[in-house]
Amino acid sequence: MTTFSIPQALRMALVAGEASGDLLASLLLQGAKAQWPALTSFGIGGARMRTEGFEVWWPSDALAVHGYSFEVLRRVAGIWRIRNRLRERLLADRPDVFVGVDAPDFNLGLEKSLRARGVRTVHFVCPSIWAWRPERVHSLREAADHVLCIFPFEPALLAQEGIPATYVGHPLAGVLPLEPDRAAARTLLGLPQDAEVLALLPGSRNSEVHYLGDRFVQAAQRLRAMRPALRAVLPAVPAQRERLQDLVRAADAEDWLQVLDGQSHEALTACDVTLIASGTATLEAALLKRPMVIAYAMHPLSARLMRRKQLQPWVGLPNILCRDFVVPELLQDAATPDALADALGRWLDDPGRVAALQHRFLDLHLLLRRDTSALATHAIAELVAR
Repeated sequence: MTTFSIPQALRMALVAGEASGDLLASLLLQGAKAQWPALTSFGIGGARMRTEGFEVWWPSDALAVHGYSFEVLRRVAGIWRIRNRLRERLLADRPDVFVGVDAPDFNLGLEKSLRARGVRTVHFVCPSIWAWRPERVHSLREAADHVLCIFPFEPALLAQEGIPATYVGHPLAGVLPLEPDRAAARTLLGLPQDAEVLALLPGSRNSEVHYLGDRFVQAAQRLRAMRPALRAVLPAVPAQRERLQDLVRAADAEDWLQVLDGQSHEALTACDVTLIASGTATLEAALLKRPMVIAYAMHPLSARLMRRKQLQPWVGLPNILCRDFVVPELLQDAATPDALADALGRWLDDPGRVAALQHRFLDLHLLLRRDTSALATHAIAELVAR
């Protein structure tokens, strides 16, 4: 690494939305405090950031949007007011650097405004321009002086667009163990050590549970009909727990399908195979070395629009990162309960295939495991030292 003069104090503004952004930002703050002992940080953040001394002007959940129609419009209007107030406050008392953590719909426009007024800007997590909406790269070029990337192939793609970037690794790879303790997770969840265990993760959004929840429970029923000793666990966020419990109750599956209060990490660690909605959770499953079947479904019109903008043959993160269909993807009408159950059963019937997948996922884990805190801080230090 290059050397440069490092001041003792730095004023850093951040905006992080959702739990994933709070985790990323907290890791960055840990490294920044070591780099700048008199660091002050402020903006929009969550509980993890607060424990690192971050001054929360607005909480991360102020940026959350849930529900439909008029409720969403009111929430979006409120979020835009927050962004305008934040921009005015930061321009009146300028930070040394602004870091927008993910949340591109909120952060890119804010970064563009701040950068145009001379504030150094960093965007943490490259938008998925390699998967869909490639036009967003133009917004990113205008918004960010530097991009911190969590996937290794992204800096080269951004370099082609004239955007400076640094690969800092994926924080999940540092948090999750290289060798998960399945026995401990099963003990924690009250599952037999010798049982075949299925984890169902249909997602946390209303739309995901609407389109996938019942299919996942039905797929589990069909799999259990073929394997009567099967046990299943279904982690649920608080907002979806009652809805998912109703699906399990309606299927008369309460004696073998347990709805959990969160605990997705424990469920994935404990299971033999998972049926999982496409999203960040699929990467968690890969880092825990679990075979999976990825599914997704949405409104047919939305799916048609997504397909038009899709740039790669893969949807799931494990397949995108491995550049191959290492796990099945069943999308839209293909994600029938019978097809999902059959794909899950093929994993359980083929230990050799599972072992080969786990080896590939270990290689992926090692690739993504970097000192994210130190690498991100170093990139920011180079930027502010210019």
